[in-house]
Amino acid sequence: MKRVIEYLGFVCITIFLISCSSSEVTVDKSDLVIYPSPPEPTRIQYLTSFSTSTDVTGEESGLVEFVAGETEVAGIIKPYGITIYKGKIYICDTILGGLEILDFNDKSFQYFQPGGFGALKKPINCFKDDKGRLFVVDAERTQVVVFDSLDNYLTSFGEDVLKKPTDVFVTDSLIYVSDLKGRDVKIFSNNDFSFIKRLPNENLDEKERIFQPTNIYVKENRLYVSDFGDFRIKIYTTGGEFIDTVGSYGRALGQFIRPKGIAVDDSLNLYVVDAGFENVQIFDKDGKLLMFFGGPYEKPGDMWLPAKVIIDYDNLGYFRDYVYEGFDLKYLIFVTNQYGPDKINVYGFVEEKK
Repeated sequence: MKRVIEYLGFVCITIFLISCSSSEVTVDKSDLVIYPSPPEPTRIQYLTSFSTSTDVTGEESGLVEFVAGETEVAGIIKPYGITIYKGKIYICDTILGGLEILDFNDKSFQYFQPGGFGALKKPINCFKDDKGRLFVVDAERTQVVVFDSLDNYLTSFGEDVLKKPTDVFVTDSLIYVSDLKGRDVKIFSNNDFSFIKRLPNENLDEKERIFQPTNIYVKENRLYVSDFGDFRIKIYTTGGEFIDTVGSYGRALGQFIRPKGIAVDDSLNLYVVDAGFENVQIFDKDGKLLMFFGGPYEKPGDMWLPAKVIIDYDNLGYFRDYVYEGFDLKYLIFVTNQYGPDKINVYGFVEEKK
């Protein structure tokens, strides 16, 4: 309870500071936060961050009504997983015991705390599929809880085989769930949510096995696993055959201390959150380090115990105003910070206009 009070107290201070600042978007050369540093060509621009309801709704309409009938600014408390779908950002909040939903279509902010069969205890990660269904990994329920496209409870599954689920990734036919205590990735049917099999093969040698999977990503018949217990990213075919590893334990560039969230762009570049370095490192499809961005929090664009990274190509229009006029925005990168004044950092992968 003491820790909860401390978190809420920090949020209140953050809300006050942010509510005093201007929400007007102005981008000029002196305001730019870019990576890598000059004279290298810019690849990533920090665009903005979200921490409270007013960051989405504006100063005048950022009040949320609470149980006592009073209204106040609502804050993102301790975000972990995140997903975006048609202008809505869904954020798993481990202290809230629910999700925050940021809707850029109608500029609204709401707490999503379903009851009944859909009640959440410790939501860690989430995923919106092409049908608009919301899949939430609940580590305390040891289930994946599913809501329909209108965010109504649909079903839950996995309690018979999952030991401590940590992440979920959904394709047209399959649902992949990383299991920290199970030391594997469990696969379920996307039709009836029945358990199919676990990956990888138990007979693999030590280098190829999974020890503590925290996050997963599926791209072009490849399964990427962030192995927190082995300080590496493991890559398999979606059939479970080992392909390669990326990174190793250490403090040098290209190494990891606390690897967590991962994402892969359309060029098969791998993005890896490191909660120890408090940055995101980017590797090419062959595992070569390209660059990193972020760093321990000192200013906007930095990170504070980051957890999740996602890449988005579909919602660029909501953020183009933050992009420097000399850049073309190619896609968005979202990173969650469990602490600090900037809870959801938004970056753009950019190219300089010719």
